[in-house]
Amino acid sequence: MTRMKSIGAAFAAILLSSVAAHAGDVRIMWYSDGGEGEVIKDLLSRFSKANPDVNVILDEVSYDVVKEQLPVQLEAGQGPDIARLTNLKAPAQHWLDLRPYLTDAKYWEDNFGAQADWMRPDGSTAITGFMTQLTLTGGFVNKTLFEQAGVEIPGPKATWDDWAAAAKKVADSQKVFAMAIDRSGHRVSGPNISYGANYIAADGKPAPIDQGAKDFLSRFVKWNEDGTMNKDVWVSAAGTTYRSAAEDFINGGLAYLYSGSWQVSGFAQKIGDNFDWVMAGSPCGTAACSGMQGGAGLVAVKYTKNPKDVAKVMDYLAGADVQKEFAERSLFIPAHKGVAAGQMDFKTDNPHVQAALKAFVEAAGQTAAPAIKLPGWKWSDAYYSAIVARISQVIAGEMKLDDAYARIDEDIKAKVAGN
Repeated sequence: MTRMKSIGAAFAAILLSSVAAHAGDVRIMWYSDGGEGEVIKDLLSRFSKANPDVNVILDEVSYDVVKEQLPVQLEAGQGPDIARLTNLKAPAQHWLDLRPYLTDAKYWEDNFGAQADWMRPDGSTAITGFMTQLTLTGGFVNKTLFEQAGVEIPGPKATWDDWAAAAKKVADSQKVFAMAIDRSGHRVSGPNISYGANYIAADGKPAPIDQGAKDFLSRFVKWNEDGTMNKDVWVSAAGTTYRSAAEDFINGGLAYLYSGSWQVSGFAQKIGDNFDWVMAGSPCGTAACSGMQGGAGLVAVKYTKNPKDVAKVMDYLAGADVQKEFAERSLFIPAHKGVAAGQMDFKTDNPHVQAALKAFVEAAGQTAAPAIKLPGWKWSDAYYSAIVARISQVIAGEMKLDDAYARIDEDIKAKVAGN
């Protein structure tokens, strides 16, 4: 009998996803940013009805579980059959090459080939999965707060300094926080690159943290110290733990949030008509006005006992009709080339959503070259993790900024040496 199980409790999901699958079982570890979990459950229920011999089990977990627990499982040669995650390149040796099991490998190459290197070992031609959506980092503005404060929203070429000054005026007037950036090394990397940072050395290994990164990070630390940034976002968690500032924005307590396109669906659901909000691209530095491209990928895990069934599920989810419906209902920018080239009918009557998605598509053209390289670079997550851990310590008053730069370089060198 076909069944699809949704498990809300993270602890239960950790235990379940580490259990070896039985014949015919396909276990999927899935996290959601917004409402996409409900969409994938609906789509998988249709697959299950048409394929009663394949038992699909959907384990819904938090992003922290995927980030912190899945790598441990993989290193032990365990884990789910399929997983959704954002750190795709570094653990690529654990992904299954689906190519021998797919109905039409060329279809995958034609429609998902642009991001295939993001999720396979360097030099490989493996087909390991597909991006569930493409994302871009960028800023969200509480337009209502700006209007109530009588502060003009900065224009498209405004710098980070311009945005900090404007948001601080709003904060002082409306008694809210001015700005916040998600607690993520990925999230501050677009701003770093906008000031000229380049993480990748000539030999492809990590470069020491450079002046471009220091130019932004020094600003970021200062803004946390003087109250321009909501300091709690970066000091309320330890180590490399991710902390989104989205809830602060949703609750109306934040004038400006730097996060990304994956938030649009959640904002549509949770903000409603409480206030007007707009997407405002990425502020400029001295070198660019760049965000970071990326997204979540759905990959097959090579430790599965059922590769043929896994490929059957992946083929279904990668189909053009399913991809189009998933993107339209989840309010995501599609990664499927054919779907992206066609007309999209996003399932929302919220004008803020339509405008935000259009703005993200336009902003993608401003992505700087160093930022485009990072999603397919093996050491991206090592760099991101070192930045978030050490800069958090500076903001918390536990370390001087110059010492943090030295420790970031040391952390990354240790990571490279251990692999």
